[in-house]
Amino acid sequence: MAANKHDFKGKILLVDDDPGLLRLLSIRLRAEGYEIEAVESAEAALGVVGRFAPDLVITDLRMDKMDGIGLLKELQNRSPGLRVVIVTAHGTIPDAVVATQGGAFGFLTKPIDKDELMGTVEKAMKVSGSVQVEEDWASAIVTRNQVMKELLNQAKMVAATDARVLITGESGTGKELLAQAIHDASPRSNKPFVGINCSAMAENLLESELFGHEKGAFTGATRSHEGLFQAAEGGTILLDEIGDMPMRLQVKLLRVLQENQVRPVGSTEAREVDVRVISATHRDLQAMMTEGKFREDLYYRLNVVNIKIPPLDERREDIPLLVAHFLQEISKEADQERKVYAPEAVEMLVTADWPGNIRQLYNVVRQNVALSRSPVISAELVQQSLGEHAGKLMSFSDARDEFTRNYLSQILQITTGNVSQAARLAKRNRTDFYKLLARHDLNPDQFKGR
Repeated sequence: MAANKHDFKGKILLVDDDPGLLRLLSIRLRAEGYEIEAVESAEAALGVVGRFAPDLVITDLRMDKMDGIGLLKELQNRSPGLRVVIVTAHGTIPDAVVATQGGAFGFLTKPIDKDELMGTVEKAMKVSGSVQVEEDWASAIVTRNQVMKELLNQAKMVAATDARVLITGESGTGKELLAQAIHDASPRSNKPFVGINCSAMAENLLESELFGHEKGAFTGATRSHEGLFQAAEGGTILLDEIGDMPMRLQVKLLRVLQENQVRPVGSTEAREVDVRVISATHRDLQAMMTEGKFREDLYYRLNVVNIKIPPLDERREDIPLLVAHFLQEISKEADQERKVYAPEAVEMLVTADWPGNIRQLYNVVRQNVALSRSPVISAELVQQSLGEHAGKLMSFSDARDEFTRNYLSQILQITTGNVSQAARLAKRNRTDFYKLLARHDLNPDQFKGR
């Protein structure tokens, strides 16, 4: 029976010069909820890949004109990270090795076993690295995460205005990239975009960098210096890690935002500036305000629009895309053949813990590329790079068990170990409730008198 359209699992492009096999694969995969496009040559595949934007390509190895390996290489150039599965004749192991080294996700042998087909497809979809390229303004932000897409829509809308934006999120989530994207989408895009890290320099130096100084304003000031507010005239300034700005400079920045004027260190006259201000921080500025470490009036001046970037752990579906993007970047930079990850290695990256977010992921990919002697980066090498952060994503059953145990504990705490009352709250009969407690190793007596 055909799958309901709500069960849609992704798009697959099938390429084979055997119409019978194409038809058979199409029927099987459509029945499982995949959207299918089927073509009979590599040339036809290249003609539809841009329009169809598949998540996975399954192609025969032996075809006239361009074969499966040729198609694989061309797809790697056009859509880095797009997963490709090669179909080979039974027993052609050398072909399979060549295909895998060339960056194929895997291979299927004819005659194609249905379970093997579905297993390979599901695995490939889980680590698919294809993505529809965003418009130019946001092309540096690689994502297919729904929260990120909504965030980009919000960013594009605010870019059309001059409203100040506060970008929040953990370190390494890409706050500077988003600030650049907002500038690029704004009417100020043909003017300068300048950024400064407020935590990276001493207070006096930061003041001079931001607002400028006059010759002789302090020891070593042998000439006048134009600050970044003036350098960004007509454009955008990013105040990164604004939460680390010293209190004295917060006062001076507030005055600049109120008056649209800067007064360089050592100068008696103010200068008009027309600059859009974007700020970013990984700190909790509201908590800092409560502690008296960040000015409330400055906070409300900066936080006209707040955009919070989610951590990488909350957008795991983006990890294969980011990995593919980084591999492409690194290969171009080094002018060498692009390396690929073995499927098990990608799964390991997807399920790892990423406290350092995208910056940490990039560092791991760069390290893996540098240390891998093979064109295919192994799971063992990834394991070494990740160390204690490997495989932190729970399985579904483990997560469900943990939720159930926490839920039961909470109910027993509320009822101070009264099982009858707890069972009523959980809307379960008493016998079933006792079984649940036993399965999760919970003793009601431990909750009595709490």
